[in-house]
Amino acid sequence: MKTLLALLALPALATPLTAAAKPPAVKIVDAWCRPAPKGALSAGCYVTLTAPTDDRLIAVETPAAGRGEIHTMSMTGGVMRMRKLADGIALPAGKPVALKPGAEHLMLIGPKTALTPGATVALTLRFKTAAPVTVTAPVKTAPPPSMSGMSMESH
Repeated sequence: MKTLLALLALPALATPLTAAAKPPAVKIVDAWCRPAPKGALSAGCYVTLTAPTDDRLIAVETPAAGRGEIHTMSMTGGVMRMRKLADGIALPAGKPVALKPGAEHLMLIGPKTALTPGATVALTLRFKTAAPVTVTAPVKTAPPPSMSGMSMESH
């Protein structure tokens, strides 16, 4: 009888250990997407991610487009180049990683509808370790460039 009781107690004891093993969630803030007209080939989305432990953003999915990709943008000889980051983006523990215009960003390939200001886009972000997180990103025009660091003393 003691053996049977011990066997029945094992699942109850294992449940808290299983719950504790769940990876911590990545914090996601400031998600937004640029407007894109109907028929556009792609649209850009941006977000800031903070992982509690070292992790990696490895994929983005959305019902709003044929597929989502993680991209980087660079300027070489005055030519803008965009490329897919097949390995995703590293997320160092506790450090915010901003995906923003002109740098790493999320690319929606083949939007299924026009992305108009005021609309929203559901984005599911997948990570190497952390559980997937779905966010709702508003569609809005890009904020004006920051003026920080610019001096008007000589004007």
